[in-house]
Amino acid sequence: MTDQEGGEEYLFKIVIIGDSAVGKSNLLSRYARNEFNQNSKATIGVEFQTQCLEIDGKEVKAQLWDTAGQERFRAVTSAYYRGAFGALLVYDISRRSTFQSVSRWLGELSTHSDTTVARMLVGNKCDLEGIREVSVEEGKSLAEAEGLFFIETSALDSTNVETAFEIVIWEIYNNVSRKVLNSDSYKADLSINRVSLVNNNGSKQTQSKYSCCV
Repeated sequence: MTDQEGGEEYLFKIVIIGDSAVGKSNLLSRYARNEFNQNSKATIGVEFQTQCLEIDGKEVKAQLWDTAGQERFRAVTSAYYRGAFGALLVYDISRRSTFQSVSRWLGELSTHSDTTVARMLVGNKCDLEGIREVSVEEGKSLAEAEGLFFIETSALDSTNVETAFEIVIWEIYNNVSRKVLNSDSYKADLSINRVSLVNNNGSKQTQSKYSCCV
C-alpha cells in the first residue's frame, strides 16, 4: 500500500503515569478537551481519551490512558502498561517526593511494557514557580541520564501541554515509520501490540483491540 492509495491510519496507545495528584488527569483533559478542573478527584481505575492528528498526510489516533497513582491501584496499572507505545512520566515541580518516585515509575514501565516506548519526563505545575522544589536543571539531568524527552508544563495555564503530547506522538510515528510497513510479519506484530493500520475505505489490515475516535 502506498500513500497515493489513500494513506494509512494509525492507532497508538500512550499511558500517563506518576504519583497521585501530580496533575495527570488535568494534563489529559487540557490536551483532549481544553478543560481544567481545579477540584478534580483522584482517578479510580482507568480512563482514556482519543485524539486525532494528521502526520505526513496520514491520520494518527492517539489513545491516551490515565490511571491512578496510588499504590492500592497497582494491580490496575500493571495491565495498563501492556501495548503502550508512548508514556508521559509526570511529577509535580512543587513536590520533590513525586520527582523522587520517577525512577520507580520508569522501572514499572520497563517491567510491564512489551514494546519500545517513547518516553517523556514531564515536570507539571510550572505555574507554581514560587514554591518550586525541583529545578529545571534537575529535571533535564534526570531525563538525559535515562534517555527521556523532557518538558515542563502547566495544565492550569496550558503551558507546553500540547507540545508534550505531540512530541511523544511524533516520536512513536517516526519509530513505526522506520519499520517495513508492508511486511506481513510486521503487520501481525502491530496487531498484537494494539496498533491498527486502516485503509481510508475502512477495511482494516489489522484489528485493533480498542475502538477509534467516536
